[in-house]
Amino acid sequence: MDRRNSIKSIILGSVAGGLAVHGCKPGPEVTEGAAAAGADEHYFGRTPEELELIAELEAEQFFNEHEMETITVLCNLILPPDDKGGIVEAGVPEFIEFIAKDMPHLQTTFRGGLMWLDHKSNTDFGTEFKVTPEDQQKQILDTIAFYDPETPMSEQPLEIQFFALMRNHTVSGYYTSKIGIEDLGYKGNMPNVWDGVPQDVLDQHGLAYDEDWIAKCVDQSKRGIIAEWDDEGNLLT
Repeated sequence: MDRRNSIKSIILGSVAGGLAVHGCKPGPEVTEGAAAAGADEHYFGRTPEELELIAELEAEQFFNEHEMETITVLCNLILPPDDKGGIVEAGVPEFIEFIAKDMPHLQTTFRGGLMWLDHKSNTDFGTEFKVTPEDQQKQILDTIAFYDPETPMSEQPLEIQFFALMRNHTVSGYYTSKIGIEDLGYKGNMPNVWDGVPQDVLDQHGLAYDEDWIAKCVDQSKRGIIAEWDDEGNLLT
């Protein structure tokens, strides 16, 4: 099993329940930027306060161009793309940029780790990490990807904390994106197919379905049709 399939199996094992999404019309107190964010399909269901914060954060920039390019290279090494796409199509670098702004206490680890990557790459290979050949990039990552689980993460060296943080957010960013959810094959809450109480159970209780009701209620080809009733409570369709 390759790395991508291994990660998918872990994610699938943890997926439970469904996601309910509801539209929300911004109130008059929502700023123009927040209203624009609310119009984006990614932000359905956000409160006015959340839309306000999203607009503020998206107007800021934390990582510079070089850092974003390094993040993209690193994320692609953590979760290589396949024929369905990868971290770029899923917007993972932008997701990590947003997280860094939304959770300022992570900024030192993010930025410090990126600086460490370039320092290590320059020291060992004479090039910045993002342009170092892939096999040498992986040599660097092998030194920080594995650690003693008995040691709390907060006590690990910064570079190990950084890689764990990047790995977690790369996987989270990808598998909560549209392309990542499709990659998992996760469909959320879906109506099941019900064709009535089993015949042996009906026989056990001496019951039977009215044929007219069977045609109207247990015909799966009509499952998307809303039932209609007359004024006396009789089912029409």
